[in-house]
Amino acid sequence: MLGQSGKNRARKELPALSTASLPDIIFMLLFFFMVVTVMREKTPLVRTRVPEATEIVRLEKKSWVVYLYIGPPVRTDLYGTAPRIQLNDAFGSIDQIIEFIEHERSQRDERVRPFLTYSLKVDRETSMGIVSDVKQELRKANALKLNYSAVRRKE
Repeated sequence: MLGQSGKNRARKELPALSTASLPDIIFMLLFFFMVVTVMREKTPLVRTRVPEATEIVRLEKKSWVVYLYIGPPVRTDLYGTAPRIQLNDAFGSIDQIIEFIEHERSQRDERVRPFLTYSLKVDRETSMGIVSDVKQELRKANALKLNYSAVRRKE
């Protein structure tokens, strides 16, 4: 009796794995990642047409960059045409920059904090007065690693 059951097991092979549903699974995963991916972290409240430059260095770690936006508001009918400062998703003032920097530092891992770069995305039409004021506040907050965002000049 043991011999016969051993023969039956040898004859029964595992069926081939069906791959008919594999495309459905791939498209479902693709759709999932398209839905949950964040394309832009901050909603632009100011217009920033950054200046053109010839000598550009790309920042390596985007997660180590804190952006400050300066330019005229997108909604000029509500906020006027004077340049404004955007800190995250809200307008800010010069007086709020130190608090903003401290908050951004506290949100980051302690090992990353010394490597944070503060990038100014400034509209090319904005006067340097407001930019100088922002830079003074960054110095007070000991945010000394500064970057100006620009696009490569087309030649």
